[in-house]
Amino acid sequence: MVASPLVLAADFGGTKTAVCLAAVAQDMPREIIHEARFDSVAWSSATALINAFLNGLPRPQAACLALAAPVEGRRVRLTNLPLWVDADEIEAVCGIAHVHLINDFVATGYGIEALAPSDLLTLQAGEPVLHAPRAVLGAGTGLGEALLVWQGDHYAVLPSEGGHVDFAPTDEEQIGLWRFLSQRHGHVSYERILSGPGLTALMEYICGDQGMACDLARAIREEGAAAVTHAALERGDALADRALELFCRIYGAQAGNLALTAWAKGGVYLAGGIAARLPARLAASGFLEAFRAKGRFRQAMERFPVHLVLRPDTALKGALRLAARSLSRPSST
Repeated sequence: MVASPLVLAADFGGTKTAVCLAAVAQDMPREIIHEARFDSVAWSSATALINAFLNGLPRPQAACLALAAPVEGRRVRLTNLPLWVDADEIEAVCGIAHVHLINDFVATGYGIEALAPSDLLTLQAGEPVLHAPRAVLGAGTGLGEALLVWQGDHYAVLPSEGGHVDFAPTDEEQIGLWRFLSQRHGHVSYERILSGPGLTALMEYICGDQGMACDLARAIREEGAAAVTHAALERGDALADRALELFCRIYGAQAGNLALTAWAKGGVYLAGGIAARLPARLAASGFLEAFRAKGRFRQAMERFPVHLVLRPDTALKGALRLAARSLSRPSST
Protein backbone atom coordinates (compact mmCIF):
# COMPACT_ATOMS: atom_id res chain seq x y z
CA MET A 1 0.00 0.00 0.00
CA VAL A 2 1.29 3.43 -0.96
CA ALA A 3 1.40 5.84 1.98
CA SER A 4 -0.76 8.94 1.69
CA PRO A 5 1.18 12.11 0.87
CA LEU A 6 1.55 14.65 3.66
CA VAL A 7 1.08 18.40 3.59
CA LEU A 8 1.75 21.12 6.13
CA ALA A 9 -0.27 24.28 6.69
CA ALA A 10 0.40 27.21 8.99
CA ASP A 11 -1.45 30.38 9.90
CA PHE A 12 1.06 33.02 11.00
CA GLY A 13 -0.85 35.68 12.91
CA GLY A 14 0.30 38.71 14.81
CA THR A 15 -0.38 36.93 18.11
CA LYS A 16 -0.52 33.16 17.54
CA THR A 17 0.73 30.77 14.87
CA ALA A 18 -1.17 27.54 14.24
CA VAL A 19 0.57 24.69 12.38
CA CYS A 20 -0.92 21.44 11.12
CA LEU A 21 0.40 18.30 9.39
CA ALA A 22 -2.19 16.26 7.48
CA ALA A 23 -2.49 13.26 5.16
CA VAL A 24 -4.02 13.85 1.74
CA ALA A 25 -6.41 11.74 -0.34
CA GLN A 26 -7.95 12.81 -3.67
CA ASP A 27 -6.49 16.32 -3.44
CA MET A 28 -8.12 16.95 -0.05
CA PRO A 29 -6.71 16.90 3.51
CA ARG A 30 -8.31 13.86 5.19
CA GLU A 31 -6.45 13.03 8.42
CA ILE A 32 -4.73 15.36 10.87
CA ILE A 33 -1.38 13.85 11.91
CA HIS A 34 -0.27 16.56 14.33
CA GLU A 35 -1.11 20.19 15.13
CA ALA A 36 0.21 22.81 17.53
CA ARG A 37 0.05 26.50 18.38
CA PHE A 38 2.94 28.86 19.04
CA ASP A 39 3.31 32.39 20.38
CA SER A 40 4.27 34.37 17.29
CA VAL A 41 6.16 36.98 19.30
CA ALA A 42 8.55 34.31 20.62
CA TRP A 43 10.01 33.65 17.15
CA SER A 44 12.04 35.82 14.81
CA SER A 45 12.21 33.18 12.08
CA ALA A 46 9.41 31.10 10.58
CA THR A 47 12.00 28.52 9.53
CA ALA A 48 12.93 27.81 13.15
CA LEU A 49 9.27 27.58 14.14
CA ILE A 50 8.40 25.11 11.35
CA ASN A 51 11.52 23.06 12.08
CA ALA A 52 10.58 22.87 15.77
CA PHE A 53 7.06 21.73 14.86
CA LEU A 54 8.40 18.99 12.55
CA ASN A 55 10.88 17.65 15.09
CA GLY A 56 10.35 13.88 15.15
CA LEU A 57 7.61 13.99 12.50
CA PRO A 58 7.69 12.79 8.86
CA ARG A 59 8.42 15.53 6.36
CA PRO A 60 5.56 16.77 4.17
CA GLN A 61 5.81 17.02 0.38
CA ALA A 62 4.25 20.49 0.27
CA ALA A 63 3.35 23.35 2.59
CA CYS A 64 1.12 26.40 2.39
CA LEU A 65 1.79 29.20 4.87
CA ALA A 66 -0.84 31.87 5.50
CA LEU A 67 0.70 35.20 6.54
CA ALA A 68 -0.76 38.31 8.15
CA ALA A 69 0.93 40.52 5.55
CA PRO A 70 0.87 41.40 1.85
CA VAL A 71 2.55 38.53 0.01
CA GLU A 72 4.87 39.53 -2.82
CA GLY A 73 7.66 37.14 -3.66
CA ARG A 74 9.00 34.34 -1.50
CA ARG A 75 10.34 36.29 1.48
CA VAL A 76 7.77 38.20 3.54
CA ARG A 77 7.78 40.10 6.83
CA LEU A 78 4.59 40.05 8.93
CA THR A 79 2.86 43.43 9.09
CA ASN A 80 2.59 43.66 12.87
CA LEU A 81 5.64 41.62 13.91
CA PRO A 82 9.36 41.55 13.04
CA LEU A 83 9.01 37.93 11.90
CA TRP A 84 10.35 36.91 8.49
CA VAL A 85 9.03 34.01 6.42
CA ASP A 86 11.42 32.77 3.73
CA ALA A 87 9.91 30.04 1.53
CA ASP A 88 13.23 29.01 -0.07
CA GLU A 89 14.94 28.77 3.30
CA ILE A 90 12.11 26.64 4.73
CA GLU A 91 12.32 24.28 1.76
CA ALA A 92 16.06 23.85 2.24
CA VAL A 93 16.22 23.66 6.04
CA CYS A 94 12.99 21.75 6.73
CA GLY A 95 13.19 19.36 3.79
CA ILE A 96 9.88 20.33 2.17
CA ALA A 97 9.81 20.13 -1.63
CA HIS A 98 7.32 22.94 -2.27
CA VAL A 99 6.48 25.85 0.08
CA HIS A 100 3.81 28.35 -0.95
CA LEU A 101 3.10 31.69 0.76
CA ILE A 102 -0.34 33.35 0.75
CA ASN A 103 -2.05 36.17 2.63
CA ASP A 104 -3.95 34.97 5.70
CA PHE A 105 -7.29 36.29 4.48
CA VAL A 106 -6.79 34.66 1.11
CA ALA A 107 -6.45 31.45 3.14
CA THR A 108 -9.58 32.37 5.10
CA GLY A 109 -11.45 32.84 1.83
CA TYR A 110 -10.45 29.36 0.67
CA GLY A 111 -11.45 27.99 4.07
CA ILE A 112 -14.99 29.37 3.76
CA GLU A 113 -15.98 26.55 1.38
CA ALA A 114 -14.80 23.97 3.93
CA LEU A 115 -17.17 25.23 6.64
CA ALA A 116 -20.34 23.46 7.76
CA PRO A 117 -23.57 25.42 8.34
CA SER A 118 -23.00 25.02 12.08
CA ASP A 119 -19.72 26.95 11.70
CA LEU A 120 -21.65 30.09 10.75
CA LEU A 121 -24.03 32.44 12.56
CA THR A 122 -26.25 34.27 10.09
CA LEU A 123 -26.75 37.91 11.07
CA GLN A 124 -28.75 38.77 7.95
CA ALA A 125 -30.20 36.09 5.64
CA GLY A 126 -30.49 38.48 2.70
CA GLU A 127 -31.13 37.10 -0.77
CA PRO A 128 -28.04 35.06 -1.72
CA VAL A 129 -27.18 34.74 -5.40
CA LEU A 130 -25.51 31.50 -6.53
CA HIS A 131 -21.87 32.00 -7.63
CA ALA A 132 -22.03 35.76 -6.99
CA PRO A 133 -18.96 37.46 -5.49
CA ARG A 134 -18.30 37.06 -1.79
CA ALA A 135 -16.38 39.22 0.64
CA VAL A 136 -14.56 38.26 3.83
CA LEU A 137 -13.18 40.56 6.50
CA GLY A 138 -12.14 40.12 10.06
CA ALA A 139 -10.74 42.02 13.01
CA GLY A 140 -8.00 40.38 15.06
CA THR A 141 -4.48 41.64 15.63
CA GLY A 142 -5.16 43.61 12.42
CA LEU A 143 -8.05 43.93 9.96
CA GLY A 144 -7.94 41.43 7.09
CA GLU A 145 -10.03 41.53 3.92
CA ALA A 146 -10.35 39.46 0.74
CA LEU A 147 -12.71 39.05 -2.23
CA LEU A 148 -14.00 35.77 -3.66
CA VAL A 149 -14.86 35.41 -7.36
CA TRP A 150 -16.41 32.32 -8.97
CA GLN A 151 -14.12 30.63 -11.49
CA GLY A 152 -16.01 27.81 -13.23
CA ASP A 153 -16.05 25.21 -10.45
CA HIS A 154 -14.70 27.00 -7.38
CA TYR A 155 -14.17 30.40 -5.79
CA ALA A 156 -10.82 32.05 -6.45
CA VAL A 157 -9.72 34.41 -3.70
CA LEU A 158 -8.26 37.83 -4.46
CA PRO A 159 -5.97 39.40 -1.83
CA SER A 160 -6.72 42.83 -0.44
CA GLU A 161 -5.21 45.29 2.00
CA GLY A 162 -8.50 47.14 2.34
CA GLY A 163 -8.13 47.27 6.11
CA HIS A 164 -5.70 50.14 5.57
CA VAL A 165 -8.10 52.41 3.65
CA ASP A 166 -9.03 55.77 5.18
CA PHE A 167 -11.45 55.65 8.11
CA ALA A 168 -14.64 57.56 7.23
CA PRO A 169 -16.41 58.82 10.37
CA THR A 170 -20.22 58.95 10.15
CA ASP A 171 -21.21 61.10 13.16
CA GLU A 172 -19.81 63.59 15.65
CA GLU A 173 -18.54 60.90 18.03
CA GLN A 174 -16.62 59.23 15.21
CA ILE A 175 -15.26 62.58 14.01
CA GLY A 176 -13.85 63.03 17.51
CA LEU A 177 -12.38 59.55 17.31
CA TRP A 178 -10.72 60.40 13.99
CA ARG A 179 -9.14 63.51 15.55
CA PHE A 180 -7.95 61.47 18.56
CA LEU A 181 -6.30 58.82 16.37
CA SER A 182 -4.98 61.33 13.85
CA GLN A 183 -2.97 63.04 16.56
CA ARG A 184 -1.50 59.67 17.50
CA HIS A 185 -0.88 58.09 14.08
CA GLY A 186 -1.26 60.72 11.37
CA HIS A 187 -3.07 58.45 8.92
CA VAL A 188 -6.19 56.80 10.39
CA SER A 189 -7.20 53.53 8.75
CA TYR A 190 -10.00 51.16 9.67
CA GLU A 191 -7.36 48.78 11.07
CA ARG A 192 -6.46 51.41 13.68
CA ILE A 193 -9.98 50.82 15.08
CA LEU A 194 -11.08 47.34 13.98
CA SER A 195 -8.35 45.31 15.67
CA GLY A 196 -7.22 44.34 19.13
CA PRO A 197 -5.07 47.46 19.56
CA GLY A 198 -7.91 49.45 18.00
CA LEU A 199 -10.40 48.33 20.63
CA THR A 200 -8.06 49.41 23.42
CA ALA A 201 -7.60 52.76 21.64
CA LEU A 202 -11.40 53.11 21.50
CA MET A 203 -11.50 52.58 25.25
CA GLU A 204 -8.93 55.31 25.78
CA TYR A 205 -10.91 57.67 23.54
CA ILE A 206 -14.23 56.94 25.27
CA CYS A 207 -12.74 57.43 28.73
CA GLY A 208 -11.11 60.74 27.84
CA ASP A 209 -10.93 63.04 30.83
CA GLN A 210 -13.04 60.65 32.91
CA GLY A 211 -10.17 58.21 33.11
CA MET A 212 -10.42 54.52 33.88
CA ALA A 213 -10.51 52.77 37.23
CA CYS A 214 -7.00 51.71 38.15
CA ASP A 215 -7.79 47.99 38.03
CA LEU A 216 -9.31 48.27 34.54
CA ALA A 217 -6.41 50.37 33.24
CA ARG A 218 -4.00 47.79 34.63
CA ALA A 219 -5.95 44.92 33.06
CA ILE A 220 -5.97 46.64 29.67
CA ARG A 221 -2.19 47.15 29.81
CA GLU A 222 -1.73 43.44 30.60
CA GLU A 223 -4.50 41.81 28.53
CA GLY A 224 -5.34 44.34 25.81
CA ALA A 225 -8.69 44.05 24.04
CA ALA A 226 -9.75 41.01 26.08
CA ALA A 227 -9.91 43.22 29.19
CA VAL A 228 -12.25 45.65 27.40
CA THR A 229 -14.67 42.93 26.29
CA HIS A 230 -14.56 41.32 29.75
CA ALA A 231 -15.31 44.64 31.44
CA ALA A 232 -18.23 45.29 29.08
CA LEU A 233 -19.80 41.82 28.99
CA GLU A 234 -18.99 40.37 32.42
CA ARG A 235 -18.74 43.39 34.69
CA GLY A 236 -21.21 45.72 33.02
CA ASP A 237 -18.73 48.60 32.85
CA ALA A 238 -20.58 51.44 31.09
CA LEU A 239 -17.52 52.97 29.44
CA ALA A 240 -16.27 49.61 28.14
CA ASP A 241 -19.76 48.85 26.86
CA ARG A 242 -19.82 52.16 24.99
CA ALA A 243 -16.41 51.41 23.45
CA LEU A 244 -17.59 47.96 22.34
CA GLU A 245 -20.76 49.39 20.79
CA LEU A 246 -18.74 51.96 18.85
CA PHE A 247 -16.46 49.16 17.65
CA CYS A 248 -19.46 47.15 16.39
CA ARG A 249 -20.99 50.13 14.56
CA ILE A 250 -17.73 51.00 12.78
CA TYR A 251 -17.25 47.31 11.95
CA GLY A 252 -20.71 47.25 10.38
CA ALA A 253 -20.02 50.37 8.34
CA GLN A 254 -16.80 48.96 6.88
CA ALA A 255 -18.41 45.57 6.20
CA GLY A 256 -21.07 47.46 4.24
CA ASN A 257 -18.38 49.38 2.35
CA LEU A 258 -16.76 46.11 1.30
CA ALA A 259 -20.10 44.56 0.34
CA LEU A 260 -20.81 47.49 -1.97
CA THR A 261 -17.30 47.48 -3.42
CA ALA A 262 -17.45 43.77 -4.30
CA TRP A 263 -21.24 43.71 -4.88
CA ALA A 264 -21.04 40.64 -2.66
CA LYS A 265 -24.42 39.07 -3.36
CA GLY A 266 -22.88 35.70 -2.55
CA GLY A 267 -22.42 36.80 1.05
CA VAL A 268 -20.29 38.81 3.46
CA TYR A 269 -18.34 36.69 5.93
CA LEU A 270 -17.01 38.09 9.20
CA ALA A 271 -13.95 36.15 10.33
CA GLY A 272 -11.17 37.08 12.76
CA GLY A 273 -10.86 36.38 16.44
CA ILE A 274 -12.71 39.34 17.95
CA ALA A 275 -16.18 38.95 16.42
CA ALA A 276 -16.11 35.16 16.89
CA ARG A 277 -15.88 35.75 20.66
CA LEU A 278 -18.81 38.19 20.63
CA PRO A 279 -21.61 36.54 18.62
CA ALA A 280 -24.51 37.56 20.85
CA ARG A 281 -23.23 41.10 21.37
CA LEU A 282 -22.50 41.62 17.68
CA ALA A 283 -26.00 40.46 16.74
CA ALA A 284 -27.59 42.78 19.33
CA SER A 285 -25.43 45.81 18.53
CA GLY A 286 -25.74 48.54 15.93
CA PHE A 287 -23.61 46.50 13.51
CA LEU A 288 -26.40 45.73 11.02
CA GLU A 289 -27.87 49.22 11.18
CA ALA A 290 -24.46 50.67 10.31
CA PHE A 291 -24.03 48.01 7.59
CA ARG A 292 -27.34 49.05 5.98
CA ALA A 293 -26.94 52.81 6.41
CA LYS A 294 -25.82 53.56 2.84
CA GLY A 295 -28.36 56.20 1.87
CA ARG A 296 -30.07 55.40 -1.43
CA PHE A 297 -28.64 51.87 -1.31
CA ARG A 298 -30.24 50.90 2.01
CA GLN A 299 -32.66 48.44 0.41
CA ALA A 300 -29.81 46.87 -1.56
CA MET A 301 -27.83 46.44 1.66
CA GLU A 302 -30.70 44.49 3.21
CA ARG A 303 -30.34 41.87 0.45
CA PHE A 304 -26.68 41.03 1.15
CA PRO A 305 -26.30 37.86 3.25
CA VAL A 306 -24.09 38.47 6.30
CA HIS A 307 -22.55 35.56 8.22
CA LEU A 308 -20.31 35.41 11.28
CA VAL A 309 -17.62 32.72 11.01
CA LEU A 310 -17.43 30.90 14.34
CA ARG A 311 -14.40 28.70 13.62
CA PRO A 312 -11.07 30.32 14.56
CA ASP A 313 -9.12 27.90 12.32
CA THR A 314 -10.73 28.85 8.99
CA ALA A 315 -7.48 30.25 7.55
CA LEU A 316 -5.65 27.06 8.55
CA LYS A 317 -8.34 24.97 6.83
CA GLY A 318 -7.96 27.06 3.69
CA ALA A 319 -4.17 26.75 3.70
CA LEU A 320 -4.51 22.97 4.11
CA ARG A 321 -6.81 22.78 1.09
CA LEU A 322 -4.37 24.76 -1.04
CA ALA A 323 -1.39 22.68 0.11
CA ALA A 324 -3.26 19.51 -0.82
CA ARG A 325 -4.29 20.92 -4.19
CA SER A 326 -0.70 21.93 -4.94
CA LEU A 327 0.41 18.28 -5.01
CA SER A 328 -1.41 17.74 -8.32
CA ARG A 329 -1.86 21.33 -9.48
CA PRO A 330 1.25 23.29 -8.47
CA SER A 331 0.22 26.40 -10.40
CA SER A 332 -3.10 26.69 -8.52
CA THR A 333 -1.41 28.30 -5.53
